[in-house]
Amino acid sequence: VQFVESGGGLVQPGGSLRLSCTATGFNFVGSDMSWYRQAPGKERELVGGISRLSEGRNYADPVYGRFTISRDDAKDTIYLEMNSLKIEDTAVYFCNAGYWRPQFDSWGRGTRVIVSS
Repeated sequence: VQFVESGGGLVQPGGSLRLSCTATGFNFVGSDMSWYRQAPGKERELVGGISRLSEGRNYADPVYGRFTISRDDAKDTIYLEMNSLKIEDTAVYFCNAGYWRPQFDSWGRGTRVIVSS
């Protein structure tokens, strides 16, 4: 199982970024997927999830209405569209299989998002 996250960077408050995560080594099309983040000095937390076939989505309260998760099953990839970014969104972002909790113990390197003026 492998996850490769990309798309992070430095952005000003109020800006936008789009993250990508490509997964291999398991049945991606048949799997729910989710995004997580880990801010400096804090534990990793769930950002949100998307069910297989994009039938459902869930979002953590801090990102609700600002972030959108989507998936492209033809590319074994999920996306995280982040708008109206806040300083507190600064973190390393990861993906994993699962809807409410990570399915696998292995993680990718993540992609770092820094929101700063």
